[in-house]
Amino acid sequence: MSRSCKTPRPNLYLVGFMGTGKTTVGRTLARRLRMEFIDSDHVIEEQAGQPIPEIFAEKGEAHFRGLERAFIESGHPASGCIVACGGGLVTQPGMAEALRARGVVVCLFASPKTILKRTSSNSNRPLLNVPDPEGRIRELLAQREPAYLNAGTCIYTDERPFADVISHLERFYRRAANEYARKH
Repeated sequence: MSRSCKTPRPNLYLVGFMGTGKTTVGRTLARRLRMEFIDSDHVIEEQAGQPIPEIFAEKGEAHFRGLERAFIESGHPASGCIVACGGGLVTQPGMAEALRARGVVVCLFASPKTILKRTSSNSNRPLLNVPDPEGRIRELLAQREPAYLNAGTCIYTDERPFADVISHLERFYRRAANEYARKH
């Protein structure tokens, strides 16, 4: 979607664990704000010519993380976008700082049970293709939580109406975008 406003708006980066709503929330908010929506995982899959599970299986997680880094550093417009980032992106050294230098960062959170419910029907989650996916979610969340909390403002998406999440995020983005513009 094209922007209707004449001054560039900083990108909004949605980070957080898989299944927290980054893509669903991002698409809806992008329509509402008349910004372009980009899902970094989809862009990476298109550029690599293969789905993420195949990238993980054939080239490993480290290779995939390198593709994520390249996307953030030069693979998308500098403003006017809402970007849903992969769940492990901000766990990489320097990536949270790189996102904050490029725009506004919001981390979406949800409980392990909600995440399991939201991701259980999706086979495109290589980190959850294990015998105990809820246990794996809890383990990964425990490891990643410090990075998520450090990445940006946190918003919880479970046990809350979707419309409330969107309204809250829109209000936050408008304030944060003004602050970002004054600083940059």
